[in-house]
Amino acid sequence: MYRRPLFGIRVLDLSRVLAGPYCTMILGDLGAEIIKVEIPGRGDDSREFGPFIGNESVYFLSLNRNKKSITLNLKNPIGKDILLELVTKVDVLVENFRPGTMENLGLGYDVLKTANPRLVYAACSGFGHTGPYSHKRAYDQIVQGMGGIMSITGHPGGPPTRVGASIGDIAAGMYTAIGILAALRYRDVTGEGQKVDVAMLDCQVAILENAIARYFVEGKSPGPIGNRHPSLSPFGSIRTKDGYLNVAVGNDPMWVRFCEALGKRELASDPRFTTNALRTRNWSELEPILEEVFATRTTTEWIAALEEAEIPCGPINNIEQVVNDPQIRAREMVVEVEHPGIGGVKMAGIPVKFSLTPCSIQTPAPGLGEHTKEVLQAMLGISDEEYDRLSVEGAI
Repeated sequence: MYRRPLFGIRVLDLSRVLAGPYCTMILGDLGAEIIKVEIPGRGDDSREFGPFIGNESVYFLSLNRNKKSITLNLKNPIGKDILLELVTKVDVLVENFRPGTMENLGLGYDVLKTANPRLVYAACSGFGHTGPYSHKRAYDQIVQGMGGIMSITGHPGGPPTRVGASIGDIAAGMYTAIGILAALRYRDVTGEGQKVDVAMLDCQVAILENAIARYFVEGKSPGPIGNRHPSLSPFGSIRTKDGYLNVAVGNDPMWVRFCEALGKRELASDPRFTTNALRTRNWSELEPILEEVFATRTTTEWIAALEEAEIPCGPINNIEQVVNDPQIRAREMVVEVEHPGIGGVKMAGIPVKFSLTPCSIQTPAPGLGEHTKEVLQAMLGISDEEYDRLSVEGAI
């Protein structure tokens, strides 16, 4: 069997719901062994999130593939001792508790790094482990609002608008994975582990892109401008005879080709629109001209004409259209994973493609505590009798 890029990396995953599990899903997809630690009898909260097939949360299944599940009671002294033993045998620990939670359990980074100086300890939280907001509770909606992205999303005059996906959690999960990979690289060179501290709010600021630059240059907060780009024109959504399409005219030579494709060559030399800066400044004059032109043909007709002129463009797909798109299918971005209880479950595939070490979804999301005995026996050498005793004592 071929080896995936993170073959040999073992991760102890104490995280739950989305940001942390998204991070460890990425690591698991790339080949790391993910040992998910859950609360006995309860498990990850997202096991109770819909939609469901039978009694199984498809939300949970989509985020926890390629993982093993063990149950440990970290409030039980024996359970804590087991975790400390496991820490000595892993490369990475991931948690997304509120700062202070692990310390209150007696399992903070200072304790764990003593047990394993090579450990990469990754903490993903709402506001990070420093700063005046550190101990506040946070969810995706909260950090989307506090991080500014809701203030620039939507249409002028409309209310602040949440991004449709949980970008607060997802961005934090991705940055945590990046931080872990960088820390592992450093450890490979120096032998030293370290703590990786990622805040959801920080990540929202990091993805604001040009909004921060515009604020510091212009001295005022950018607001929502709908589907168009703040500094490129035309670059956004345009209504057609039967719907909408997206078009992206990224430079002035492309603008000339765009005008020719529209049958409006005179626009290319119109002094109001000859440069991108002028088109953006005079968008209120250009927009109605383009709307009148695009209203004459269907989305499909316009896409054909624009693609022939090598103008980037595309339809605005709904989810049904996305999952059935031939490009998405060709890239295996919708996959079916066989689950022992409910059969095939379709979910998003793995977006990173490797020529030498291809990745795939090896196993479905685990049942609660499905691998507790297997992991404790393999990693700690626990006997059947010891396992039964731990169960009776409420440690697992």
